[in-house]
Amino acid sequence: MNLRTLVLGLCSASAFAFAAHAETITIATVNNGDMIRMQKLTEDFTKKNPDIQLNWVTLEENVLRERVTTDIATKGGQYDVMTIGTYEVPIWAKQNWLLPLDNLGDDYDQKDIIPAIAGGLSVDGKLYAAPFYGESSFVMYRKDLMEKAGLKMPDAPTWTFIKEAADKMTDKANGVNGVCLRGKAGWGENMAFLTAMSNSFGARWFDEQWNPQFDQPEWKNTLQFYVDLMKADGPDGASSNGFNENLALFQQGKCGMWIDATVAASFVSDPKNSKVADKVGYALAPDNGLGRRGNWLWAWSLGIPAGTQKAASAEKFVAWATGKGYLDLVASKEGWANVPPGTRSSLYANPEYEKAAPFAKMTLDSINSADPTKPTVKPVPYVGVQFVAIPEFQGLGTTVGQLFSAALAGQMSVDDALKQAQDAAKAAMTEGGYIQ
Repeated sequence: MNLRTLVLGLCSASAFAFAAHAETITIATVNNGDMIRMQKLTEDFTKKNPDIQLNWVTLEENVLRERVTTDIATKGGQYDVMTIGTYEVPIWAKQNWLLPLDNLGDDYDQKDIIPAIAGGLSVDGKLYAAPFYGESSFVMYRKDLMEKAGLKMPDAPTWTFIKEAADKMTDKANGVNGVCLRGKAGWGENMAFLTAMSNSFGARWFDEQWNPQFDQPEWKNTLQFYVDLMKADGPDGASSNGFNENLALFQQGKCGMWIDATVAASFVSDPKNSKVADKVGYALAPDNGLGRRGNWLWAWSLGIPAGTQKAASAEKFVAWATGKGYLDLVASKEGWANVPPGTRSSLYANPEYEKAAPFAKMTLDSINSADPTKPTVKPVPYVGVQFVAIPEFQGLGTTVGQLFSAALAGQMSVDDALKQAQDAAKAAMTEGGYIQ
């Protein structure tokens, strides 16, 4: 054996021994584009942390929720890092299912996280999940059709203006609907939109004693306005349309306005996929002059379950994936337009990002106008803008969403839908021990 062979053999043995002693953390994540991109870029992390190896479990959103919820509730320890939403974080933190993120590093700059996003991921001032990307909702509209209608979209429109504009922009003969809104049943589909909308009408899910409020005039005003608007100016079959369906309609030039997630802006303004890419304008979600806008707040975030035995390594990964350095990494590889949005104030002060994303300022303004700790006009006992951060909401929200979708489809009246929603909510709150 020559010297070179001996040295190579010793190096290989040393590397194998080191790898064998490296700690492997398992990361459960959702199968969307941003998360898949992160997996492709993790060589940057492993080079900086050769004593940590990564094992990825990538799942469809509904499957991910089911598996991580089961694992964290039983302290199964199957995952060391979990991708979770703004809905889960305050619930799980109060159950002591998540570890507080106290050691993200001196250069992490936690104060740079957009306050509205951080607020939804914190309990008693402690951060329990770090945001990977964040979003709100706003108005996307056709500037050419607005001009043709003889109107000018305000930066901060009212619902009255939205109705006026939708009436004038609707041109059924040419396949143009004045407005496209979510109608598909689901707590994260039509109820995300309608709950955020109801906040601007002065409505709330529960009063301070957890009594359901669907029998109050604010909810009647919300749902009636929505149903009437969609019947007059919305697309056919709107009760089956969620985010993806409305995105396709808007990109095809079939919507004058669309009120939905801020992340949609990059899709509707992409000339490769949108026929109206050069005609899109943006405005804040509407209000009724009551001090709340009809926009939501959401973040996909990384949290560490209390059942992990590898908390230190897990927190190093979370700090890497949600830190400023990761944004720079994505920009260098994919361009600024593909940087995960909605988490850090510094991103929106970056002229390169603003140039690549003309909707950046309106996205930030939309996020900042949503407060998960004070989501409604009247006081409420819950946290959450387009959801109520209690375990019962997932099932209840889906039930109510089915009722409201049926009202939109004309299968029941608005009054009947609200009465059944009130009954369902009262039963859920009674069973859960919220009300006696």
